[in-house]
Amino acid sequence: MKDKIYFIAPYQKLKRIADQVIAKNDLAVSTVMGDMQGGVEQAKRLVEQGAEVLISRGGTASLIKDEVDIPVVEIMVTGYDLLKVLYKYRTKQTEVGIIGYESIISGTRTIAEILDIYIDYYTLVKEQQVEERIQEAMNNGIKTIIGDTVGVKAAKKYGLKYELIKSGREAILNSIQEAEKIYEATLLEREKKEKLDTILDSAHEGIVAVDDKGIITAFNPRAQRLFNKRKGQALGKKVEEIIPNTKLDEVIKTGEEQLGSIQNVGEVKIATNRVPIKVGEEIKGAVASFQDVTKIQKLEQKIRQQLNKKGLTAKYTLADIIGNSRKIKQIKNLAKEYGAVNSTVLLKGESGTGKELFAQGIHNCSQREGGPFVAINCSALPTNLLESELFGYEEGTFTGAKKGGKKGLFELAHNGTIFLDEIGEMDKALQARLLRVIQERRIMRLGARKVIPIDVRIIAATNRDLQAEIKQSNFRKDLYYRLNVLDLTIPPLRDRKEDIELIAEFLLNKKSRELNKSIREIDDQLMELLIDYSWPGNVRELENIIEKMIVIAKSEVIKKDDVDFIVERLDQEQEFNETGTLINLDAPLEVIEQEIIKKVVEREETKTAAAERLGITRSTLWRKLNN
Repeated sequence: MKDKIYFIAPYQKLKRIADQVIAKNDLAVSTVMGDMQGGVEQAKRLVEQGAEVLISRGGTASLIKDEVDIPVVEIMVTGYDLLKVLYKYRTKQTEVGIIGYESIISGTRTIAEILDIYIDYYTLVKEQQVEERIQEAMNNGIKTIIGDTVGVKAAKKYGLKYELIKSGREAILNSIQEAEKIYEATLLEREKKEKLDTILDSAHEGIVAVDDKGIITAFNPRAQRLFNKRKGQALGKKVEEIIPNTKLDEVIKTGEEQLGSIQNVGEVKIATNRVPIKVGEEIKGAVASFQDVTKIQKLEQKIRQQLNKKGLTAKYTLADIIGNSRKIKQIKNLAKEYGAVNSTVLLKGESGTGKELFAQGIHNCSQREGGPFVAINCSALPTNLLESELFGYEEGTFTGAKKGGKKGLFELAHNGTIFLDEIGEMDKALQARLLRVIQERRIMRLGARKVIPIDVRIIAATNRDLQAEIKQSNFRKDLYYRLNVLDLTIPPLRDRKEDIELIAEFLLNKKSRELNKSIREIDDQLMELLIDYSWPGNVRELENIIEKMIVIAKSEVIKKDDVDFIVERLDQEQEFNETGTLINLDAPLEVIEQEIIKKVVEREETKTAAAERLGITRSTLWRKLNN
């Protein structure tokens, strides 16, 4: 604090008393001499040297306040100081006049009234008026002048008696203590300002603040780059002179926020938020934050490209699910409601109904839309491999383990969604581990000793009746209830036949482009056949049939006669679906067995399910299929 607070004494005795007070109380204050204009020059010099607070009295203090930008504490003349001077005049008949600044005059009036002393008052506004006031006092018959240094000096010059109002030790100590408090408050405010400036300067957004008159008070480096203006050019200026279409004046007038506005600055699009600055209920200004939309879009594109490289994005939305039937509309509306929350979802439906499409759609209408979407088919991998894929592993966990270990799909899906397709195929031991993950929201890699917290939404899917699987002890009941928080049953294609023509036309256009064919439509007779067919393989089967038709089509319009063998196959499949068999019983036993196996494999989603349906192992199934 030393060399930060200075005491400027207008006369020598005041400096001597101040030095005594400072020494006695061990105060970090320096003293200098300087009266009136001399005090002003001292003050300017001290400010240049780094002074933070100045102390002076009377006219000298008033002049200094007008010339410097730092706090100036005025030594207040106490009632005791005035009483010491005025008391002796209570019985004297001398004509007395007080010359001084308002701070001296106001205190003297009160004491004079108490002592019942008649005194003339001559108020100074500036130092140059002092001789004029002395002349006025002399004309009024005043013999004695009471005042501070400026007044008594003039009285002495004109041969009048004079009395200097001196400041006592108490007034000096009070002024120094006040100066110390102001200095501490200045340091605190400076610290707050520097912290705020650091925050503003490091912000990725442009930030501009204005006072209640629209004058710019803050203009951070990002704003300087956005608006191509230096801070020095902006501070203290009306905001509309610096920022076009600012609208901050509207925020100050209305007190209402303006969020997410888009404005053009040159060729750049900027997203803007404008918020009023309120102290209590009074609006004291406004602040605006600006973001370059172009850069945000590029950053988002970069993130999406990185996710795409890893295959961690959801490509489809609910709008991509085709259908106008009442059932599909209800399901899509329900899926949209599910997207608004983070609860686990269980998708039920036959193979080929589009369960993953719905999973992606739910993800893309949720708050996790910008996060990863990770999908895995639980029936496609053996249990040990599925476990390492889901949870990852540490280096050296098993022979062939990747150096440095590997993140599991749950880790990759952090802040996003994991889609567990064919959850009914999962081994019961792995089901137990999945249950723990759902309950605790953390995972442990294979071979690791530490747990990893995760924030992942789980969407599971199955074409099995899990309640029947529970009864057969193939699926954990507790896991089922953890997964079946929100359920969605997707109707098979045969239950929404009114959508078949719409889906067929969409697939026709899509596959025609992919196969570089100019197929325009399917004729009415063939379309009726497609609508009447039961589609046990649902949309996936319809897509395969459409692709085959496009490949062999002979004209822009696919006709029934052009795809006879496909029509015959559909007829056979329909008969098989209705009767449950379409097998040549005159064939050898080995052929009949293989036909049965092929039919079961076609009807079931996975080889594992087909083997279970036939009551044989997967290896036996593979051997019989390859004979």
